[in-house]
Amino acid sequence: MRLADLSAARLLIVGDVMLDRYWFGEVTRISPEAPVPVVKVGRCEERPGGAANVARNVAALGARVALLSVVGDDEAGQSLQRLLVSSGIDVSLHVDAAISTTVKLRVIGRQQQLLRIDFETSPSHEVLRTKLAEFATRLPECDAVILSDYGKGGLAHIGEMIRLANVAGKQVLVDPKGDDFSKYAGASVVTPNRAELRTVVGRWHGEEELARKAEALRRELGLRALLVTRSEEGMSLFHAAGAIHEQAVAREVFDVSGAGDTVIATLAVMLACGASWPEAVHAANAAAGVVVGKLGTAVVAHDELAATLI
Repeated sequence: MRLADLSAARLLIVGDVMLDRYWFGEVTRISPEAPVPVVKVGRCEERPGGAANVARNVAALGARVALLSVVGDDEAGQSLQRLLVSSGIDVSLHVDAAISTTVKLRVIGRQQQLLRIDFETSPSHEVLRTKLAEFATRLPECDAVILSDYGKGGLAHIGEMIRLANVAGKQVLVDPKGDDFSKYAGASVVTPNRAELRTVVGRWHGEEELARKAEALRRELGLRALLVTRSEEGMSLFHAAGAIHEQAVAREVFDVSGAGDTVIATLAVMLACGASWPEAVHAANAAAGVVVGKLGTAVVAHDELAATLI
């Protein structure tokens, strides 16, 4: 499969953004205060996370992307703004002075994550209404919409967003969270991972039962397709014409964080460029195979994906 030029695709991404901070250091001893390692921090990195990482993945593939979200009036929000602009993203971060920007701080020692500390608060209703109004004005400018739900409160009006996108004739892809998928009804595609799907439909024993449960959920929600990412089992797409299965790409897995962002970004860009379901799923699976070989929230560039698909 040859990867085409993807620069014509225009994506609008809405969802929960966060700043991923990494503290890298050496571990040479155990603390005398508690049985925990002492990390001598040598360097720090900051990367866009959540919906911001989805946007960065879209931009890395060469497509045009606009990102709509909410941050606090703080240093972390300013850092996110700066990082996203430098990645060529048309970013609109509504500032809510009543909240703190979501930050995930990871401490890394000996190439392993030792600790993660989260800072987060939910945005206010007034800011969310303003964001919804901007969403409606930006819809005509895009080919497809990604709604990236990390459960941080930024998609309180997701049902209305799906309705508006459908009226405008736009494809809507949702990265879900939680045990209630009814709020995603009417979307084009929902992309749960294996654990997320299990939370909603219960356990399954074998491929036949998985297909039955996935198809029942797809019909119940009125989706065009349901894409289940299955870690070492690859991914499976269920739609009206049947199922498409992609085996996991055989690579050394370094870090799975952010892999779902890469999958939905690649799938959306491919569909926005007119790719078929098999082509889009194949590309998304290949991109996932590349990104899990990288540390932390990372992206897959167009050239990297093109080389994998040859």
